[in-house]
Amino acid sequence: MKTSVKPLTTHPSGDKRLKLLDATIKRHQYQQDALIEILHRASELFGYLELDLLLYIAHQLKLPPSRVYGVATFYHLFSLAPKGKHNCVVCTGTACYVKGAQAILSRLESATKISAGETTADGEISLMTARCLGACGIAPAVVFDGAVLGNQTPESVCEKVGEWQENGTK
Repeated sequence: MKTSVKPLTTHPSGDKRLKLLDATIKRHQYQQDALIEILHRASELFGYLELDLLLYIAHQLKLPPSRVYGVATFYHLFSLAPKGKHNCVVCTGTACYVKGAQAILSRLESATKISAGETTADGEISLMTARCLGACGIAPAVVFDGAVLGNQTPESVCEKVGEWQENGTK
């Protein structure tokens, strides 16, 4: 009697995203030096890097969890919590700070009723900061959903975020 075995189409956990992540890890030959690329792929697949996922990556690459967590928290592009539908990143680098980034951030925190690093309760808006966006010539710079805009003011930034808030309640 001959039986055919179906090829495994999902990860043993049942999550297809983990199978895709495993393929990325394998493509990088389980090299520890590929940690950033692997974290980036995991972030693309899952939307954010939850603790269990970081532990999984650490295990797969035979790295201490503290190293994986350290890299994930060091780089601004990684998030350990779900992001909102819209993302606003205020640059707090020296040039932006000198030209008013703190006033922009304070006004945004008041307008959205969240602090930097948080997402509104409705999941619409995430407010973040970056150490430097590399856009010092157009300081103060703010990133709205991936688009860098320079020479921002508290009023211009709150106007943009206000549009997001209005569209989210409709």
